[in-house]
Amino acid sequence: MISSVRGTVLHAAGTTAVIEVGGIGLSVTVTPQHALSLRQGSEATLRTALVVREDDLSLFGFQDAEELAVFDLLRGVGGVGPKSAIGVLAAMTPAQIATAVATEDDSAFRAVSGIGPKTAKLIVVSLAGKMQLTASTASSASPAGRASVSDSVLVALVGLGWSEKVAALAVEEARGEASAEDAGNVQALLRLALARLGPQQVGSR
Repeated sequence: MISSVRGTVLHAAGTTAVIEVGGIGLSVTVTPQHALSLRQGSEATLRTALVVREDDLSLFGFQDAEELAVFDLLRGVGGVGPKSAIGVLAAMTPAQIATAVATEDDSAFRAVSGIGPKTAKLIVVSLAGKMQLTASTASSASPAGRASVSDSVLVALVGLGWSEKVAALAVEEARGEASAEDAGNVQALLRLALARLGPQQVGSR
């Protein structure tokens, strides 16, 4: 298993990056955003997943461990192959994916090319309760982790249509009533904040 690659960027465009490692150029499939962040001639480190098939070896690259973890979770969903999984990451950040799962918003996944209604619903159902395994939902034992969780929930609420002021107040109130475990979990804290804001406003984005 090739879990990471570090070397000189020989090429980066579209969804492909070529990284030279020990004189060998490795072709890595990345998101378009990731490709744009890579500069030819510079050194780059990518977290990677090697997908082995009977007639193919494909290497997929990510900017950090969180993206790789979400990629692996998506690949575990029936009907979602590696290309569809990286397509989801090209369209949504890990935080947005966690928000869509927490709010059961399968429309966010239907908007991704290659993901149909049944698969989108299956993603939401299959990933429910699993997104806390990623880095964005750091341990509740860490004050910095709690701040990161609150920030993620705040971004999610603003993305759902609430003003930053209203969203920040809801997050603060939700943290005040949350258990230590829930305060360190994006999904749990988001549900508490949404309960305070009222479900009638969700979808008015």
